[in-house]
Formats: sequence, C-alpha cells, structure tokens
Amino acid sequence: MLPLYVTSGEPAGIGPDICLSLAERIDERPIVVLADLHMLRDRAKMLNQNIQIIEYKQQASSSEQGQLYVEHVPLVDEVILGELNPNNSSYVLEQLRRSAEYAMSGKSVGVATAPVQKSVINDAGIHFSGHTEYYQEFAGVERVVMMLATKTLRVALATTHLALRDVPDAITKERLHQVIDILLHDLKTKFKKEHPHILVCGLNPHAGEDGYLGMEEIEIINPVLESYRSQGINMSLSLPADTLFTPHNLKDADAVLAMYHDQGLPVLKSQGFGEAINITLGLPFIRTSVDHGTALSLAGTGQAKSSSLHVAVDLALDLARH
Repeated sequence: MLPLYVTSGEPAGIGPDICLSLAERIDERPIVVLADLHMLRDRAKMLNQNIQIIEYKQQASSSEQGQLYVEHVPLVDEVILGELNPNNSSYVLEQLRRSAEYAMSGKSVGVATAPVQKSVINDAGIHFSGHTEYYQEFAGVERVVMMLATKTLRVALATTHLALRDVPDAITKERLHQVIDILLHDLKTKFKKEHPHILVCGLNPHAGEDGYLGMEEIEIINPVLESYRSQGINMSLSLPADTLFTPHNLKDADAVLAMYHDQGLPVLKSQGFGEAINITLGLPFIRTSVDHGTALSLAGTGQAKSSSLHVAVDLALDLARH
C-alpha cells in the first residue's frame, strides 16, 4: 500500500517532536517521516520516548504501535534546539522536494507537513515564500488555494501572504474565477460535496455598504459571484465579514471564501487552534499541514502539542480513501 509522507520540518523546532508522536498511531497505510534518523533517535531519547524508529523501505507494511517509519534525510549541520541554523535550510528543502516528487510520481498518496521557518531559509540565500508556493511551483500549476479547516469550519483564501496594502489590487476578476473554480472542484472531488454551499466575504467593511466604503464589491466581486449563481451554484454574494461568521450563517455552509489572510483565519483559529489544519487546494496530490509554527522555545521540552499534526494526517488519509 502506498505510504503517506510526513515532513518533519525545521529541525531546531517542534517538528521532530510532534512527528515522534505518530508512533502512537495504528493505521493500515504506512506513514513515513522524512527526517534525519539519528536526529530523531536523539530527540526521542531526550523526550524519554521508547520508540522503535525503523528506516523505511519501499512497500513496507503498516507499522505497529510504538514503531515509526523514517526515510533518512541527512542533516547538513549540528542541530541546537531553539537556534536556527541557515546551513540546515537545504535539509529542510530536501524534505519538501522528496515529498513532492513522490506524490507527483505516484509513489505516495500525498504529504502532511510539519512547520518550517521561512526566515532562516531566506537567510541562507534561498528565496522561499512557504510550503504552499513551493508545492505550487513544483507541480507547475498556475494557481493554488490555501484553505484552513477545523471539524466544523472551512475557510479558503482569495489572497494569502500579502501586505494588507497590496490586497485590493490583487482582488481581480481573473483571480477570483481561478480561486473559485479550484475551490468548487476540490470540494466536489476531494471532499465529496456534490452541491457545495459557499459563503463569500466582502473585501471592505459592511461589504462596501453600496459603494460608500469601497467599490470592489460592486465592480469586481459581485459580478464574478453572479456568474456562478447564474449557473445554479449555491454561492452567496459578498457578505459583511463581521456577521458572516455567526453560527446561524455558517450552519449550512461547506466553506467560506475570505478575501485576505487575516479576515477569515483569526475566526477559524479562535474556534480550533491546535486542532485546525491547512489544506492546499489545486494541487494534483493531497497536501495537508499543521496550523502552527516551529515553536522554537518548546523544542525538546515535551510540551509541544501534536494534535494538529494528527488531524492533518487523519484528513490526508481520509482524502486518500476517496
């Protein structure tokens, strides 16, 4: 059975710690961590975890509880917990490269990712915007969509890591069509929502209030939404974001489309931080991720919570069954 790969991320952070917790699981499909074998064994010893770390060979069966499959990716330099080392940036990127290559070539069902530290990779002289952009470029797709999800709420983003002053210029009819097409496609094919119901945030306060607080809703957003509604798609016109996220409005929604990062994600993370996950829509393979950062100060302390990684793995495995 094809494996699911899990990248362990930044070695000086909590990624290796939470990956060790995968040994607690019993899954029919092999789960394989991409990491330095010796570093993981040292971290397990530091955390007093009695785990059998097994070097993964292709076509291995599912592991037993207390066992963890690891594909060895050699570190470049020493790891000091909590201290970023640009020399190990190539190690982090090699995890991503292998996970993408295996998924694209049909050697895995997809990937779940532990956190990386974008700043240290850039400090190494390597331009890196994030996991999402890396996998998009590797797969050669024009557009991907970031969606975060809890058990009860899914929020997709029209724009992602942009300065707030740049967001209005990025909200174009072309971008909205691309994002909505991907969102509809993946809700239908990956999440099996035959007739998805989508609520859409306006860009401006009060969704522009008929043009008094901005014209983007009238000139750009609503015309695009009307084109989908005319096809019988269950999609709202732009709604004020401050009232869209009420339980009454969300009760029948399959997803919310927010115009920018901090419009929708604070609400989602307030509902389920530590239990939320990130899904990249529009890729030709499954990619899920934790919803948190590297938490350098918690590395090796035993205080890191692994719940988000387990939810990310659960969703990836569930999507792989469809």
